[in-house]
This record gives sequence, C-alpha cells and structure tokens, in this order.
Amino acid sequence: KVFAGTINQKGSFQFKAVKVGKETMLAQIIKMVQEAQGTKAPVQKLVDKIAGVFVPVVIGIAILTFILWVTLGGTHALTHALLAAVTVLVIACPCALGLATPTAIIVGVGKGAEKGILIKDAESLELAQKVDAIILDKTGTITEGKPEVVSIKWQNNDDSLKSVLLSIEKQSEHPLADAVVNYFENIDTLVLSEFDSITGKGAKAVYNEDLYFVGSNILLSENKITISAELQAQADEWTKKSYTVIWFANSKEALSVVAISDKIKETSITAIKELQKMNIDLYMLTGDNKATAQAIAEQTGIKHYKAEVLPHQKAEFVKKLQQNNKVVAMVGDGINDSTALATADVSIAMGKGTDIAIDVAKMTIVSSDLSKIPQAIRISKQTVATIRQNLFWAFIYNLIGIPIAAGILFPINGFLLNPMIAGAAMAMSSVSVVSNSLRLKWKK
Repeated sequence: KVFAGTINQKGSFQFKAVKVGKETMLAQIIKMVQEAQGTKAPVQKLVDKIAGVFVPVVIGIAILTFILWVTLGGTHALTHALLAAVTVLVIACPCALGLATPTAIIVGVGKGAEKGILIKDAESLELAQKVDAIILDKTGTITEGKPEVVSIKWQNNDDSLKSVLLSIEKQSEHPLADAVVNYFENIDTLVLSEFDSITGKGAKAVYNEDLYFVGSNILLSENKITISAELQAQADEWTKKSYTVIWFANSKEALSVVAISDKIKETSITAIKELQKMNIDLYMLTGDNKATAQAIAEQTGIKHYKAEVLPHQKAEFVKKLQQNNKVVAMVGDGINDSTALATADVSIAMGKGTDIAIDVAKMTIVSSDLSKIPQAIRISKQTVATIRQNLFWAFIYNLIGIPIAAGILFPINGFLLNPMIAGAAMAMSSVSVVSNSLRLKWKK
C-alpha cells in the first residue's frame, strides 16, 4: 500500500487508487490535526461549565440581596438595596475565571515556541506533565539519522556482485539504503526485475534470473539462506560496536555483510538521564537487530528496549502501556512511527523527520534535539500550576468580594461597598490573573 503525501524516492511503480478525496490517509491525518487544533484543555471545559452556573447564581444572589435590603434595610432601604444589588453584579467576575486557563496556555505555547517546541493543542500541553512513560524511536530520534557505511566484508573477498547490491539499494527508499548508495561511487547500476521492498526487513530483486536479497538477518533466515562462519563472526564483532548490520545474499548463501554507523546525538544521553531523574520510564523501540539495539541502550542508559519491531508493533506496545495505566508519550520521526504517534497520549515528532509524523504529532521538536522533551514537560508543569493559581485567586476573589458587596459588613461596622470601587476591584482581578500568567515567561 502507498499513501497520499508520501514520497517515492527511488524507481517507479504502477498503483491503483482504492481511496480518494476524504478517504485517503493524508485527508484523515489533516482532519485529525484540524480537530485537535479546535480542542480545549480538559480543565478549560470544567471552567466553562462552572462559568455557566456562576452567572445565574450571581444574578440570584443580587436579587436575594435586593429583597433582603428592602425587607430588613429600615430607612433608605430601597437606595441601599439598589446599590448592594448593583455592586454584587459589578464585583462578580466571570472574567477572571474565563481568563485563568487561556492566558496561561497562550503564554505556555509561546514559551514552548521560543524554545523550539511547537505545541499544537492545549490538551497535549496540559497532559504532558502527567507523562510517566516515554517511547523513543532509535534512528533519527536518539541517533543522528544520517547513517554511513563503515565497512563491507565480502565472502571470499569476492566483490564482483557489488553492482547488484548497489542497484537494489538504489531502488529502495530506506535511509540505510542511501548509506550504501553513497558508499559506492562511480559504479554503474544494472537493470533489475521483480524488485520488491519488504517492510521492516529489506528488499529483493532478480538479476540474470538469479534472486538476490538485501536486508536484515530475519530476511535471510525466513528464506533459509546460509551464512558462513566468517561473515557471521564479522557481523557479531560489528554489532558489539553498535553498528547496524545488513546482509547481501543470493537465494542460497550470504555474499557480504555491511556495517553501517549512525552516531548517537550529543544531547541524547544527557536528555535521557534528565528524563530518568524525572521518574519517567523510558523505552526504545527499533527495527534494528537485537545486538545493535542493546549496544545503543547501554551507551545511552536506557533500561527497556525492543529490537526488530515492525511499525504496527510500536502502536501495539503503546496500547499495552496505556492498559497498565501509564500516560504514554511517543517520540519519533518516520512514517513508520505515525501509527504509534497517533495512538499515544502525547505525541512528539522530530522536526527533521517526515511530514506525516509531524502532522500526526501534537508536539514538534524543531531541532530534533531530545533535550527539548524535558523542557516541554517542565513548561507543561509550569503552565498547569499557573492555571491552578489563577483559578484559586479567581474563586477566592469572588468568595470574599460578593458577600462584602452584598453588605455583610454593614450590620457590624456600617461599611457598604461603593459600586465604583467594586468595578475597579473587578478589573484588578482580571489584571492579576493575566499578570500571573505572564510570569510564566520568566520561569526557567
């Protein structure tokens, strides 16, 4: 299957359109993003409900205040009743309640953008502070995503079929294939037939009526291809050095093994340690072989990892963690990560990754730097704390202000609040909420 919006980087093929218009994968993704952008933070929905009750309650209190003053007010009862009722209406401040959440979120999203963290919706900003499990893709997320061929070992030092290897890799769309193509310079390509890309495993093609394979160890074992002790020993040595190993074989035996290096980003190890200090469980999922995955995990300090994982298995792993009551964040950069990104509670895409991953994700790290993820979580915590502070002061203001406006102090000391002062106090409550939200900008 191919999807609208993806790029055919190599070769050509014929395809049949089975879904068009709104039914296409890209249209569905765009719809999801548009819906997400229109959502409110969960706490805002609660505040909206409270505000919906607050207004009729205040009107009821104003009417009750008027009736009590008329009934019990004695001389000048009607004047005091009107003043008290109006003062209650003036001082009651749904504005502060309404501003408490959106002002904090606007500042939080802006602060994220300043640090290179694009946050697409309020819900993900609020939810990020609850994340207790993060799944990391390997290639392009933990590593640079710029693989380079380190060395190639040929069976019996016979490299006569390197043109076949190059020709197959030229038709493949995988980043590892690009590394092989870049390694072979000034070598002519051949005309192949029956080329087939095998998702998550490699590719195969026919040349001169012989079948050839390029890909993982799984691909070779599935096709019952033998590997010599010499090549296997070399592959084992390379995997211990955290190199990715790919195989080139005919229908019977492995012809060569290729070592590919993808450097770990300088900031990845620091970011992983920082996330672990925040008591977040980290998991690395990769389609690479077990030995390479283990080497990367050991170098970065990740305790939990799974190798040889296919794209749909990443989404299944996300669901498994969610079933264990984990709030899961998925971090990835490729088309193969998009399903898992859509499944996760908080989805984070690397900015240098594919457009589909970026469209699906609710957050995007522009620089593809993992150290931005702890920053995003801190911004989320600060924003949620600010929202709670705003709501607290808005409620306290109304709880104190409305009874005073109604004249509760009048029997004690004769104090009756002037409506003009009440208006100024109401305005100041909104100013205090906005000012508190703006404090977010200066927090580290």
